[in-house]
Amino acid sequence: MTRISVDINDEWLEAAREVLGTDTKVATINEALRSFAVRRKAADILEAFDSVQMDYSGSKDAWRESGGRDLSAFAEEARRDRVA
Repeated sequence: MTRISVDINDEWLEAAREVLGTDTKVATINEALRSFAVRRKAADILEAFDSVQMDYSGSKDAWRESGGRDLSAFAEEARRDRVA
């Protein structure tokens, strides 16, 4: 872990703490940096998906019930549970 001394805008730090739900300045800064690293990783993954040509022809037939799952049994069960 790197230890640095840096001046930080107090208003931005407090706003970030509120959004991130962190308790300390160190936790806020670390969480903010972690979230940007995760975003970067997600962008790289999306870029990789975009670089591959996908063929979805015929995928509708692979799922039965007009291209989707029949969830009516789950809906009926949820209704019964709600009444009970």
